[in-house]
Amino acid sequence: MTFSDLNLHPGLLRALDAAGHSEPTPIQAQAIPVALERRDVLATADTGTGKTGAFLLPSLHRLMENDAAVAASGERRMRPRGPRVLVLAPTRELARQVTMSARTYVKFQRLFVVDVLGGAPFGPQVRDLSRPVDVLVATPGRLLDHMRRRTVSLSEVEVLILDEADRMLDMGFAEDIAIIGDACPKDRQTLLFTATLDRRMEAVARNLVRDPARVAVESTPASAPKIEQRMLFADDLGHKRRLLRHFSASPEIHKAIIFAATKRDADEIAAELAADGHAAAALHGDMRQEARTRTLGKLRDGRVRLLVATDVAARGIDVRDITHVINFDLPRNPEDYVHRIGRTGRAGAEGVAISFATRTDRGALFGIERLIGSTVPVHTVPGLEPTQRFDSPNRPKRTGFRNNGPARPWHAERKHNERGHAGHAHDGHAGGHAGHGERKPSERNDRPAARPWKSEGNRSFKGGQNRGRP
Repeated sequence: MTFSDLNLHPGLLRALDAAGHSEPTPIQAQAIPVALERRDVLATADTGTGKTGAFLLPSLHRLMENDAAVAASGERRMRPRGPRVLVLAPTRELARQVTMSARTYVKFQRLFVVDVLGGAPFGPQVRDLSRPVDVLVATPGRLLDHMRRRTVSLSEVEVLILDEADRMLDMGFAEDIAIIGDACPKDRQTLLFTATLDRRMEAVARNLVRDPARVAVESTPASAPKIEQRMLFADDLGHKRRLLRHFSASPEIHKAIIFAATKRDADEIAAELAADGHAAAALHGDMRQEARTRTLGKLRDGRVRLLVATDVAARGIDVRDITHVINFDLPRNPEDYVHRIGRTGRAGAEGVAISFATRTDRGALFGIERLIGSTVPVHTVPGLEPTQRFDSPNRPKRTGFRNNGPARPWHAERKHNERGHAGHAHDGHAGGHAGHGERKPSERNDRPAARPWKSEGNRSFKGGQNRGRP
């Protein structure tokens, strides 16, 4: 099948041909025909399957077809202020990728594509929104800001698109999505794309789509044979750093994304790699949009070889020549593992996904292997083998009284006294009572003396004043 078989607008076919795209991916081949019928679509597809084209191409075809019909009728109509197509994306990087793709597809048509993203100045965005907008790509938070400022109206939206809707829910955008959906016309077309479809996602979809066509692509990057997965066990954090130093120096790695758990870790790891002489940089949510865009540009043109990123920042990165993905920290969410390793092995290329795991990562690894339906092969590096068993208990052996820590000296003293009292009891009934009931003068005075102000203070307390306390 080719794009020509999908009966797309000639302007789109020309742009696709100029970009070197001739055959649709499986998700595009399934989703585009039903979307062209102007039906709502609920699609399940992973990152890297071509879903951006699956929702942009039929939406742009609709705009071009409508414009052609108006031109053919000879009627003079005021151009809609728009936006006519609204795309919601969870992160700035993913939104930038969608914007770039949309501008590629409308290369030979007069359609205006705008993005409004968090972290960017408001001024240029307001200026863009003051013009008639055909396609608006936005992150939910920044779009709501413009809606509150009345710098954008969604009353003319013909197609509402949610890209990676599951990720938007994970980031807490469920309420924002509902507000945006209510602001769009009821008769709009909705295209919802998600990597996972759980009960929470189904509940959101129920309020957004009407009698949707269900589209699903079974193959995932995690199960694709073009991505080789390796698991390396580590004893501790220092061991993981030594493993990373080994792989960073390997000529096998042409360009890699290294995933860290936190922004601080990403900065520290990138600084250490740079100190070792590698072209490394960090990418995370605390960076300004200009800095993030500049870093991604360096990654694409080869000035950065090792990119250390967090999950949110790396979502939507589309760099074709990533040869390796290294999970310095395993993700707690198994779906994030699939999204991470999907950064490599793109556009028909082969890729390698390397993961480090300590004994505290056993639960995360179990969830990952259950999701992908197979075990990740275990590898070792000569000279950097782990000294601990991955399946051994993670807590130290306890010793001492009742296994609650080392024995205290008073434990033994108490046992000795108990044995002594037991011995007195055998000397006779009276003797036993004497042993327990009588105390020597020294024993009666072994209690610390009462502080004088305590008793005096109690007797002299009047009207809230303790007059006996010195």
